[in-house]
Amino acid sequence: MEIPYKEIRQYLIESDPIMSRIVSSVSVEPEPTPSVDIGYYLMSSIVSQQLSTKVADIIWKRFTELFKDEYPDPKAVLETSGDALRNIGLSRQKSKYLKNVAQFALENDMRFEILNAMSDEEIIHSLTSISGVGKWTVQMVLMFPMDRPDVFPVDDLGIQTKMKHWYGLTTEKKELKQDMQEIAEVWKPYRTLACKYLWSSLTD
Repeated sequence: MEIPYKEIRQYLIESDPIMSRIVSSVSVEPEPTPSVDIGYYLMSSIVSQQLSTKVADIIWKRFTELFKDEYPDPKAVLETSGDALRNIGLSRQKSKYLKNVAQFALENDMRFEILNAMSDEEIIHSLTSISGVGKWTVQMVLMFPMDRPDVFPVDDLGIQTKMKHWYGLTTEKKELKQDMQEIAEVWKPYRTLACKYLWSSLTD
C-alpha cells in the first residue's frame, strides 16, 4: 500500500515546529521510490560504498554490462571471475561482497512479497547475515525500495549533520545518538519521511 506522503508531511509539520522549517526549506518533495528487486539494490549499494556518485555510476554501469540484458543475475555473478570484476574497478573486497549477496539470493527467497511480510527488525536480522551488508545498508533498503514508514538511521552521517544544524545539537557519539533518538520520537510512526526531508533540507 502506498504511503500517503502528503498526509504524513502535515503530521510532521504539526508535530514539530523545527521540522516545519525543515520541510519549508526543501525545494523538491520526497516521493515513494518502491522497487521489488532487493538483491539488485543491495548489489548497487555495495558498489557505491565509499565512492562519489559519479564514480559509482560508472562502475555500476560497467558491472551490469558484464551480464545478459545488463542484469546481474545471482548465478551469473557467482560465475564471473574475480579478475573480471577487478578489471572494471571493483576492489577484491567488494567483489567478494557482491558474490556473497548473489549466494544469499540463490539460497533464500528475496522476492519483495516475501520480505514485505517480515518486520523491519526481521529484515535487518536476515540481510545483515550477508557478509558485507551492514545495518545501515539494510535500513536504506527499508527506506527506499521497500518504503517502510518508520525507519531512523541514527548512524547516518548526513542525518547526524542535518540534525546538528537544525536542532542545535552539540553532543557527540553516544550522547548525540541519544539526543537524536529523543527528538525523533515525536516523528513516530513516520520517521522515514522525516529523514528524507532532513537529507533534502537546505542548511546554508
